[in-house]
Amino acid sequence: MPGFPHPGSLTICEINRELIIAEKLSDEQAKETYGKVLGLVFNPIPFEVDPSPSDSEIIREQQESSEDSWGRGFAAFKAGISESLNRVFSPNSSNVLTGVDIYGVSWHPHKHSLAFTSGHNQVTIHDYEDSEGKDPCILTSEFQRDVKALEWRPNSGKTLAVACRGGICIWSASYPGNAAMVRPGIASSAGGVSRVSGVPWTLVDFLRMPNDEQLIVLCWSPDGRYPLTSSLTSQTYLASASSGSSSFTIWDVAQGLGTPIRRGLGAISMLKWSPTGDYFFTAKFDGTFYIWETNTWTSEPWSSTGGNVTGAAWDPDGRMILLAFSESTTLGSVHFASRPPSLDAHLLPVELPEIALTGSHGIEKIAWDASGERLALSFQGGDDMYNGLIAIYDIRRAPLISTSLVGFIRGPGEKSRPLAFAFHNKFKQGPLLTVCWSSGWCYVVKFFFVGEVCNIA
Repeated sequence: MPGFPHPGSLTICEINRELIIAEKLSDEQAKETYGKVLGLVFNPIPFEVDPSPSDSEIIREQQESSEDSWGRGFAAFKAGISESLNRVFSPNSSNVLTGVDIYGVSWHPHKHSLAFTSGHNQVTIHDYEDSEGKDPCILTSEFQRDVKALEWRPNSGKTLAVACRGGICIWSASYPGNAAMVRPGIASSAGGVSRVSGVPWTLVDFLRMPNDEQLIVLCWSPDGRYPLTSSLTSQTYLASASSGSSSFTIWDVAQGLGTPIRRGLGAISMLKWSPTGDYFFTAKFDGTFYIWETNTWTSEPWSSTGGNVTGAAWDPDGRMILLAFSESTTLGSVHFASRPPSLDAHLLPVELPEIALTGSHGIEKIAWDASGERLALSFQGGDDMYNGLIAIYDIRRAPLISTSLVGFIRGPGEKSRPLAFAFHNKFKQGPLLTVCWSSGWCYVVKFFFVGEVCNIA
């Protein structure tokens, strides 16, 4: 297989389908490869989480193996996705996920600002445009308990939504002469930052759920032209779902009001708005999933014998969604047969034969670059050589999807595993993939395609 990093190494970047490997965590090779082209190096960010007792031995090994110029990072990860079988696409799977990830990572849509979960109750923000000599900013609040998901608000300066127990924390950056407006009732003592770096952050709102429900997923509408009823004004909406509700909620964030979309869905594990806003994807823990059209909020149910949906990614045009399953090494692609609001669609398999050769039993997470050219995925299990790696695929749509393996990404630290990863979808110089590793590092891998660079050795 191409681009295989040997144990003890780590991946710096891709240059025209070649993955560049380093022997240690350092910014020197990054400066010599993509740094001299971009004029910017994305330094790794250490984060520390209290390990659970069952993880202590793994964490000790990772701490001993992750030494470099930035110091040590610490993290704990306990797998929550079950392993099993190996096929896909027929109805009525009854398997249920037994855990929910506590880690998430999100790039700001238009800036070089990164947010990621760095503890059960905290979020770290790092601004690469204003980071020289400054520590990352850590957001904490008495409202922010048991963080499960986070996402930057599109087209609205610097605003971050964080799903946690009891509701959604809305954080906003404050600038001199332009202080963030706090909704009445949100005590100033409940917001703030535990470590300030550059721009101060303020908890401006807390969108409260009834009965202290644990929210586990959220996503913003792409631009806000999707009023639920004629009485609602056009603006950006936020969707969320809890672990104990039979509905998901669409929030009018400006008003602080939520509208439940009730269909007796049961425990929802995933929400994904399409890039155009015409469609909305929901997945359940029992292996079923739904495609909605957002004009009337009508849906069509789907199911799979490939296990639960563990990853979903829309193509840049919003006319197809790629799905990963917990018990299959085959992806599924849902293609719409006609334009919105039609729900007429077809589910087709996307084979990844190289993943089957790793000894894995299913796909754990996926991320698709907004250019549509690179797909990153992690897989469950696998033999000692491949365990903990991220596979990178070259994707082609013509119009059906075809894949070509570029290689594998290895993170810093022995036995390090990816906890969460996401592409920066608006970076002008090509894809950036950020990975939070179980060794306690949030780490950026840069991708260069043919024609973008000629002078990188």
